[in-house]
Amino acid sequence: MDAVKLALIGTALLAAGGAAVVFGVLPVDDAIAIADRVWPILLFVVAVTIVAELAATAGLFDVVAARLARWSRGRVVSLWLLVVALCVVVTAFLSLDTTAVLLTPVVIAVARANGLPPLPFAFTTVWLANTASLFLPVSNLTNLLAAHRLGDAGSPAGFLALLGPSAVVAVVVTVALLWLVHRRALRGRFTVAGAPRVTDLALLRVVGVVVVLLLPLLVSGLAPWIPALAAAIALTLVFAWRSPAALHLSLIPWQLVVFASGLFVAVGALEAWGSGALLAAATGTGDDLVSLWQLAGVGMLGANAVNNLPAYLALEPVADSPVRLAALLIGVGAGPLVTPWASLATLLWHERLRSDGIDVPWRRYVLWGLVAAPLVVALAIVPLVWR
Repeated sequence: MDAVKLALIGTALLAAGGAAVVFGVLPVDDAIAIADRVWPILLFVVAVTIVAELAATAGLFDVVAARLARWSRGRVVSLWLLVVALCVVVTAFLSLDTTAVLLTPVVIAVARANGLPPLPFAFTTVWLANTASLFLPVSNLTNLLAAHRLGDAGSPAGFLALLGPSAVVAVVVTVALLWLVHRRALRGRFTVAGAPRVTDLALLRVVGVVVVLLLPLLVSGLAPWIPALAAAIALTLVFAWRSPAALHLSLIPWQLVVFASGLFVAVGALEAWGSGALLAAATGTGDDLVSLWQLAGVGMLGANAVNNLPAYLALEPVADSPVRLAALLIGVGAGPLVTPWASLATLLWHERLRSDGIDVPWRRYVLWGLVAAPLVVALAIVPLVWR
């Protein structure tokens, strides 16, 4: 699904939501409440995307990835484990979409430059973009949506306390499965390639400082859109001075904003129409292990059948406690590993691979996803019961 199709689907969903308001299915007050809820989230998505795009343009990710290759001392498995660590950090602080869109081509370029097969590294970025997105509210759009319902657990520290152990389990299981799948390609040694060429070292240094300052501010307790917007404005001003040609409207992910806005309104209309009762029957009640598995499983199935964002929005009303909401986030966050459309991150990842001339073996992707998704989700739920 390319960006234009994404925008067209979002426009159609917005039109359907508008019709629901006009015909009284979705009350005007409810529509206003949806808009009031989502504007800070969408503003954060736009701001952090601009920051990540400009950081990539300055060469920040290229330099970091090349440094990892040097630190690996020519051992393939060491480089892969360093890439794993980079994916986890980038996903946790800058969101899964940043990992899928910007880190994937960098990792592929590093693999190719060092004579290594790119697919094991590409699979690593897309799986960890999803399964490592449970650490912080800013890691995933669904986390940001849930934060306001979690009370004290919606703060970065509270969120980490609630979902941190599950996030660690999800990452460890993912890494173990990735090693099992790609272990032959991850053995041996390689000759480390030279450092990438940096055209503007001063610009790179400023971008690096801004990103380093941004990361702790995203978990400081401030509304995430505030430091993200400040960083986006700062980098825009720096690029206007040093490299104005890099500033263009395509930096703004307007297609994603239109799509997400349409989903919010459309799912709100469905909820007002009475979809909640049916979903409540499918997800059960209670905070015991079996009930949490049931809720997370329905979320995982919904994400892979349609997409994780509408799956979360549809199931949010039946996740009526912090632990149940955490289980739902695990299902829709770590579970989208089977179908190409299960998360926007996977769709964006595929577009990047296609632009780099890499053919994704979808049959293999789906088959391994059918193994990984239930295993990761089921094991990540267990720490919630031990709290």
